[in-house]
Amino acid sequence: MTATLKERLGRYGVWSPGLRSEDPDRRAERADAAAELEQLGYGALWLGSSPAPRHAAPLLAATSRVVVGTSIQSIWQYEAADSAAGYAELETAHPGRFVLGLGVSHAKLADQYRRPYSALVEYLDALDAAGVPAGRRVLAALGPKTLTLSADRAAGAIPYLVTPEHTAQARDILGEAPLLAPELKVVLEPDPDRARAVARETLAMYLALPNYTNNFRRLGFTDADLADGGSDRLVDAVFAWGDESRVRDRVDAFHEAGADHVALQLLDDGARDDLPREGWRRLAEILG
Repeated sequence: MTATLKERLGRYGVWSPGLRSEDPDRRAERADAAAELEQLGYGALWLGSSPAPRHAAPLLAATSRVVVGTSIQSIWQYEAADSAAGYAELETAHPGRFVLGLGVSHAKLADQYRRPYSALVEYLDALDAAGVPAGRRVLAALGPKTLTLSADRAAGAIPYLVTPEHTAQARDILGEAPLLAPELKVVLEPDPDRARAVARETLAMYLALPNYTNNFRRLGFTDADLADGGSDRLVDAVFAWGDESRVRDRVDAFHEAGADHVALQLLDDGARDDLPREGWRRLAEILG
């Protein structure tokens, strides 16, 4: 029997902009890291920084089972026809192992940003016409309307920068069957001040993007929570930080709220596109 997408993904995956890097000098390092992540038991590798299917190709070639997904490909950056062609090429070479994760990005990042929901529907229509199955694409949905679209026109949703409370709300909207695979940032640091400092360094760019701040407000956070790099309450809600037990409990909270799979983005003091391999090993041990 062919495994379902949920079964292929498993409970945990790694979200990484570094695995999407195009630096030719690091090609072998990325391939070796992907192979190790598969051996460590992660079910999926999610590529950040608006990747295209071509960015998944070398990781799929370096592994044999792990699913590789785009998280999140901007619909403004890549034409639907190109995405469909890339999907078809990977499906031929690595059947069932690539997932096309799509999103509408942000007005500040895309000059052509207009009527994002309608544009996403049109993009999905074009993918349908090109033969990309709904069951092999997922949407970066935050609000109710796009979450509903994720259930109707895709395999499910991959919400980014959310809380367990959002996950519970998303599960209610999606229903039981669709995939729900939120991203969660992890800081393996028990000292609260150091952990929150690392978290705020990453959080800062997202607090300038209305799609995220509006979602935080829907979840009950106030303008005070969004000021000065984010309140402790906000940081603690959207990051898993601390010792092994605290991190494990926070990841478990997303599963208990209805997540099928959690895409874990490990943060440390390194550059955004680093490959924190020792941290990934520690995290695999924590998750068991």
